[in-house]
Amino acid sequence: MSTQSQSNDLGCLLTTLIVAVCLFVPLVGHIFLTVMIIGDDLSTTEKLLWLLLVWLVPVAGPLLYLLLGQRRNRLL
Repeated sequence: MSTQSQSNDLGCLLTTLIVAVCLFVPLVGHIFLTVMIIGDDLSTTEKLLWLLLVWLVPVAGPLLYLLLGQRRNRLL
């Protein structure tokens, strides 16, 4: 194998790894927040609205729920 081919293979591997992490980490976070919202003591309407916000607004939705939506009596 030539040096150019090895360098190209390494770049492809790194790109694939970065894309996988960028897709996997937020998905796991959204699933974790979904479980938290469902388990929280909110009304059904509140839960549905928070779930829609978390899943439809990629960065701001989860941040808003973590800052404003959680009940304060929860112990993590």
